This record gives sequence, C-alpha cells and structure tokens, in this order.
Amino acid sequence: MKKSSDAEREAIEQVANLMGAAARTAPKTCGIDNILVVILGRDEIKKLVPKMIEISMREKRKSFDRDAHSTDGIGACVVIGAKANPAGLDCGYCGFKNCAELRLKGGICAYNSMDLGIALSSAAGIASNFHIDNRLMFSIGKAAMELGLFGKEVRQAIGIPLSITGKSPFFDRT
Repeated sequence: MKKSSDAEREAIEQVANLMGAAARTAPKTCGIDNILVVILGRDEIKKLVPKMIEISMREKRKSFDRDAHSTDGIGACVVIGAKANPAGLDCGYCGFKNCAELRLKGGICAYNSMDLGIALSSAAGIASNFHIDNRLMFSIGKAAMELGLFGKEVRQAIGIPLSITGKSPFFDRT
C-alpha cells in the first residue's frame, strides 16, 4: 500500500523532471542552446525562501515576501535561466545597433528572452497537463541567480514552483 503523500511526492518529482526535459527540447533561436535548468527539491527550497525574503527587505518588494511564503514547503521548483549570449542576427530588437554594441554595453539579446519564454511555456504546459499547481515567478529566478545556482552567464531566470494540495498556494494570495 502506498500513501497518498508518498505518491504525490513521487509525482511532483517526476513532473519536475519532465518539465526540465520540455525546457531543454523547446525550440531555440538559430539552434543556439542558451537555456539552463535546475530542479530544486525541498532542501534547496529551504535555502531559496530566506533569499527571497532578503531580497524583499533589501529592495522593498512586498511581492518577494508574498512569493516566499507561498513557496515555503512546496515539493519541487523548476528554475529556468537564459545565458546572455547574442544570437548574432544584428536585428536591433535589444535596443542596440548590433550584437557587437550589445556585447560592449552588457545588454541582453531579445532572442535570449524569447527563448526563455518558450522554454517556460513548454515546462509550465507539462505541469498543467498533469494538473500540478504551478505559477511562473520572477522572484524565484532572481533569488536563484543571487544564490549562484546558474553561474554568472545566466542573466535572466524564472522559477516555476510546484504544489499538490487541495488548493493552490500560488493564487488568491494576500
């Protein structure tokens, strides 16, 4: 006999892994893979939550504190980041004249942002297909970057916390 809590823990871990795979295989500009994925379990989340609260206090962002409390105690979190690596298209979508100027001024390629969005959508779609409560959170991505989970080359990240409870902790928050 398996308890529901054990089955739910296993399910959330399996879905997190599938989400990582979906982000990895998502289409990318010019086939350049700038996407990195980390999957956080309960132990890593216990380190993430205090960092989110620290950022909330430091930057006076109440949303980070709110997100930290709704994330505390969840089963898993998928964090997806994009390396700052221009696609070499010299399109100007980033606001700079060309990719050389973007690099010189330390900007972020618009295509990196688009690729991150596609990877996030692919991953969130997997969670939704399995009816796992989730929400895209900038606050988790920022905390993960500050904790050094990606290294310095990732300049954008978004977290997707996962929960299996009777009511989603990520909506109807105060």
